[in-house]
Amino acid sequence: MSGWIILDKPLGLGSTQAVSAVKRALREAGEAKTKVGHGGTLDPLATGVLPIALGEATKLAGRMLDAVKAYDFTVRFGSQTDTLDLEGKEIASSPIRPTLAEVAAALPAFTGPISQVPPAYSALKVDGQRAYDLARAGEEVELKSRAVTIHSLEIIGGKDGQLEEVTLSATVSKGTYIRSLACDVALALGTVGHVTMLRRTRAGPFALGQAISLDFLGDCAKARTLDGALLPLQAGLDDIPAFPVTPEEARLLRFGQRLSRVPRSGGLHLAVDGLTPVALVEGDRVVRGFNLQE
Repeated sequence: MSGWIILDKPLGLGSTQAVSAVKRALREAGEAKTKVGHGGTLDPLATGVLPIALGEATKLAGRMLDAVKAYDFTVRFGSQTDTLDLEGKEIASSPIRPTLAEVAAALPAFTGPISQVPPAYSALKVDGQRAYDLARAGEEVELKSRAVTIHSLEIIGGKDGQLEEVTLSATVSKGTYIRSLACDVALALGTVGHVTMLRRTRAGPFALGQAISLDFLGDCAKARTLDGALLPLQAGLDDIPAFPVTPEEARLLRFGQRLSRVPRSGGLHLAVDGLTPVALVEGDRVVRGFNLQE
């Protein structure tokens, strides 16, 4: 079995736990043991789109990590926590509350290429150890700023007057921490803040409309069919143009051999034999082969 299960991850569940839940569903459905992995960590306090790759789709997990992602999130003003979300303890407070107009005026400075410092409570490694392990042990964690890109940032919820909180929507590049973004926006407004709600609405080509609940996945497993839960491998490659090949050319590509012809346009292409993905190719070179049969 190869393809994608797009979970609408519930609150409180970690990405690794989500993978374990999918593995249990596969066993209950009577499916053969297959490799399972996720396409990008989502914090337990976050909900939304979590792509789970199965079988040959796990070869594309790296592409999913690099993909553009979109989030809706709520920033509560007046209090900053050590984790920059609801999980932590308060480390700073401020009586200042911005207006909706002030928030709107501040957002353009956070759109486009920006520099941000990741949260101390993050999975980044410092001298071989996870930053959040060091932070929880009471050690001071200093992470270097990194360049990220905020493709869009807009207000989607908030009332007139002095705001206790505001809800924003952001489309961001890989490596962007929404908690740091929320903290920096609050600081730019002369106050402090932390994230109280975080929902991923898109990860690469996958959106909430394609996501299923764990309950639905469980029902599919009990019915011993995952047809309603599984998307094909190529669903994760919607942005890659197809390059039709013959069965003989497909055989050569599966052995990593170069073809005498190449796609007319440059860049990455998905070689397909009929409806079956064969390989990702660039020019006459195989970038990634898939062990799928029609």
